[in-house]
Amino acid sequence: MDIYEAIKERHSVRQYLDKPLEEKDKEALISLIDECNKESGLHIQLVCDEPKAFQSKLAKYGHFENANNYIVLVGKKQPRLDEKCGYWGQKIVIAAQMMGLNTCWVAMSYKKIPGAFSVEKDEKLTVVIAIGYGANQGKERKSKSPEDVCYDIQSAPLWFKRGVEFALLAPTATNQQKFTINLDGISNRVKVKAGFGPESKVDLGIVKYNFEIGAGKENFEWADKNTFEIRITD
Repeated sequence: MDIYEAIKERHSVRQYLDKPLEEKDKEALISLIDECNKESGLHIQLVCDEPKAFQSKLAKYGHFENANNYIVLVGKKQPRLDEKCGYWGQKIVIAAQMMGLNTCWVAMSYKKIPGAFSVEKDEKLTVVIAIGYGANQGKERKSKSPEDVCYDIQSAPLWFKRGVEFALLAPTATNQQKFTINLDGISNRVKVKAGFGPESKVDLGIVKYNFEIGAGKENFEWADKNTFEIRITD
């Protein structure tokens, strides 16, 4: 499975096999997370064999089963932290799909378990990602059309159209897809704007990652290209 197939085949999964992560998969995830943390400055962590987070009333309402492993998206409080976590989290999600694992982005339906992971005083936990071996592969969801998110898609170059296609495959909170993507007055500069809604800024980062894969980084630049270079230090 290549990265394009992984994006197309990946769906949210809430029911998992009662099976711990295999050592090779755990090591691969830890290595990837370390790499992402080094590059992004985030404090992403993998939590294994911890079932309590998804045994709360909210988690049961979300129909989670055997969600004993999860990834926490944590970073220093800074501008656009949520967007940054969405971007790097999606990189991990798609890599996990390529490894044969399943995932689900979770914003509310979990409980913070003391000692399971660390969040420093100057940090914030944004969302978590349930991860494991799915009891199923999830279901395809309804999607907006390219015209719904881009006002001039018909006249756009092929790479842009492919980017929008992959952006529309991105998971968003309650499947809201509240974003727009347009060329920003220059042939190879792209602007993505988040709408209003729960976790819309996290969604924006996820959408950006998918767009980059579909369009090809070499074909364009972001209108706000310094988004992920912003860091706050003491």
